[in-house]
This record gives sequence, C-alpha cells and structure tokens, in this order.
Amino acid sequence: MNIKHITAVAAAASFFALSATVWAASVTENGEVKKIDVAASKITIKQGPIKALDMNDPMTMVYRVKDPAMLKSVKVGDKVQFELDQDGNGYMVTKIKK
Repeated sequence: MNIKHITAVAAAASFFALSATVWAASVTENGEVKKIDVAASKITIKQGPIKALDMNDPMTMVYRVKDPAMLKSVKVGDKVQFELDQDGNGYMVTKIKK
C-alpha cells in the first residue's frame, strides 16, 4: 500500500464519517397531518419552511415513519410537532405528538 492509497482511504473514511454525522442530526418542526398511509408506514404533513434542511418554502411532504405505531396516535387534520432525521434514503419522522 502506497501513500496515495492510504491518503485516499483516509479521505473517504473522513467523508463518510462526516456524512453520517450530518445525516444523524434531527430537526423538530410543526405541521398538519394531511394523510396517513399505515400500510406503507408513511405520513403526509403540511409544514412551513425548514431552513435547517434547506426547505425554504412551505410545502406538503410525504415522510417515512420510524415506528408505524406512531401513526395510531394522530389523525388527518391534527396539528403536530414532529422530529425528522435524515438517512441515506431521505427524511424519516422519528417522533410525533399532537
């Protein structure tokens, strides 16, 4: 193994460690439940801008949920506070409450 190879491996490891750190960050926001899809473990939420995630405009988003049981605690029309985490597959609701 030469120095160029070691440097490349170290750079890749640093990139993936930083990416994992960024993806692990969570954000708490408010919104309104527009749709619940229990079968697909997804929830649709109308929300305001989320500057921390570069979502600069109000929008309605479909999110995966970490635990499908969370979907039983809310219904369409509920005003909620929810926590989002980002992983390699996009954003996921990890907590939700009315």
